[in-house]
Formats: sequence, C-alpha cells, structure tokens
Amino acid sequence: MDSQHIGIVGAGTMGRGIAIACLASGFRVTLSDQQESALSAASNFIHEQLDIAHSKGKLSAEQTQSAHAALRTDSSLHIHADAAIVIESIIEDRDAKAALFAQLETTVAPNAIVATNTSSIAINALSASLDHPARFLGIHFFNPAHIMKLVEIIPSLRTERTTIARALEFAKQLGKTPIVVEDVPGFLVNRVARNYYVEAQRIALERAASIEQIDRLMEAAGFRMGPFRLMDLIGVDTNLAVTKSIYEQYFYEPRYQPTRLQQAYVDAGLHGRKSGRGFYSYRSDGQ
Repeated sequence: MDSQHIGIVGAGTMGRGIAIACLASGFRVTLSDQQESALSAASNFIHEQLDIAHSKGKLSAEQTQSAHAALRTDSSLHIHADAAIVIESIIEDRDAKAALFAQLETTVAPNAIVATNTSSIAINALSASLDHPARFLGIHFFNPAHIMKLVEIIPSLRTERTTIARALEFAKQLGKTPIVVEDVPGFLVNRVARNYYVEAQRIALERAASIEQIDRLMEAAGFRMGPFRLMDLIGVDTNLAVTKSIYEQYFYEPRYQPTRLQQAYVDAGLHGRKSGRGFYSYRSDGQ
C-alpha cells in the first residue's frame, strides 16, 4: 500500500475536484469511471485547472509538472489496488454505492480506507453490508472540492478510531479544515443548507421575489452565491436528490420537503451548469 496514493471512483464534478486537491498537495491520484468519455473530460479539466493554479502562482512549475504526471485514469477499479485511501464519488444512490463497495473490498489493500463522499446517505446504512466496516467512513468534500476548505468526516458506529485519525490527517494534508460530525441525515452542512435552498424556492413559487432578485439579495447580504446559482453549480438534480434523501430520513418533516419548482427543472433536464442550463443559461447561444 502506497501512503501517497489516493484512489477516486467517479469522474464527475466532485471526483474531479477531489483529484485536483490531492494532486496539488503532492499525492499520486488514480481516477476511475465506467464511462471513458467521463474520464477523458475529467482528465482535460484537471490538467486545465492545474495549469490555472500555476498561472495564479498557487503551484510552482515543478509542482505543476509533478501533478500532471501523478494522474492516472482507467475504467477498471484495479487501478486503485495499492491506494491508501479510496474515495467513492458516484451518483447519490444507496444501491449503486453498495454495489461499488462490494467490488472495492475485493480490490483494495487490506489496510486501505474506503470512504464515501455522499452528501446525505447514512454512513451506518452504507457500512452495514461491508465485510470490513472498521475502515469505512464518510469524507465529505464541498463543491468545488479543490477550493472549498471544509471537509466533514463522518464515522459509522463501527469505524475504528485509527481510521478517523487517518482521515483527519489526510484532510489536513490537503490544506482543508476537517470536522468530525455525527451520522445524522444531511450531516451538518447539508442539513443547515436545506433551508437556504428550499425556502428560496418557496419564495420564488409564491412570486414574492424572482429567482434573480433572491440571488442578488442573498449575495448582497454576504453569501458568496445565491441559492439558485449555487444549485446550478452543484447540479439541480444532485441538489434535489440530497433534499429528498434528507426529507425521507427525517420521516417527512415539512421543513425539508422538496418543491415542485426544482422537480420541474429536473424533469426538463435543466440540471444547471453541467447541462448548459438550469435556473440560468450557460450556453453561448443563449438558449
């Protein structure tokens, strides 16, 4: 097992960001995804962002060159065989994650940490089917993962203390600010954030203010991004999935109830930046 080797499964928005954070901190990174097109797009994005970091003086020429060389991508999970930590960052679906963990347990090193970047699925529930739950926990990054400093460390009831300690040290090596939180629905940040998203949607549905007005007001109040711009960045579909998960886990408490507004955008395929349009348009043709 190589202590400087980090494996990441899932080449989407979060997987890419985590990879950049690790590469910029001197780790060797393997990134896997079943879709070759996703791997190609992720690789291009990662290399581009490393060059941008160099142009801004955040990485030296030597660090940038080393980071470029330290990335390897493949569609096979065996690429992570000697990784010290393997982080799952696939779709927010419990069954899909459980199936992946079953494969990872037969692939990774015996002492490797297997972690999930889930935003809302219970860590205890995900650990239940594992053969080695003591080395499993949540390491939850925030989007964009290579920029945002906060990382939530979420142990299950069966996670060993040494696993928690290693996860904390890893986050600190990335220059992050890790906090250990209990395995409750939404953990800490996403639970608090539901009101930011859901109440903003209700205000828009009531026509008390437009989407643009709500965002401008919240940004003027000190938030870096308004709720609708932030949902577009995260992914409108991803954000809705998290809200639904938290709503269900809290036994349908009304304060977490999703809105028909967000569901309509998801149904229409308007998923935000990644689809070219969400609550705002990101296409050059203005469509």
